[in-house]
Amino acid sequence: MQKRVGIIGGSSPEIRHLKIAEELGKLIAQNGYILVNGGLKGVMEASARGAKAQGGLVIGILPGKSAQDANTYTDIAIPTGLGYLRNALVVLNSDVLVAIDGEYGTLSEIAYTQIYGKKVFGIETWDIRGVIAVDSPQAAIQHIQEYFQNRP
Repeated sequence: MQKRVGIIGGSSPEIRHLKIAEELGKLIAQNGYILVNGGLKGVMEASARGAKAQGGLVIGILPGKSAQDANTYTDIAIPTGLGYLRNALVVLNSDVLVAIDGEYGTLSEIAYTQIYGKKVFGIETWDIRGVIAVDSPQAAIQHIQEYFQNRP
């Protein structure tokens, strides 16, 4: 089964965070992983754009009831009608996650990573226990590769 990497982050981040997300999306696709995110704008759209540029597959788990709400780079849109509660589904459908920037929605996703025992790396995001800080998309993908190599 193909490995799934979740990217979580802000819907209205700074330009540098969009660039980080797009680069990480590219690296995820180049390594043959499926990208999972919230399917909307900001970090979600930038990461999806990067993955699609490399021929990757993008799954967006949406807060609303319509698949039409997904950004144009999402291949599989899963509407939930759950609002922010869908954040748990983003986490549960990812093998490992990377948080980029983010506000309280991202913080809730980070909390779910800890509840469900998922590894989460962070780039310029919440500095809290459980988040393994990395300084670049390249460092994140290296840690992800190591995680998958050492996983039973």
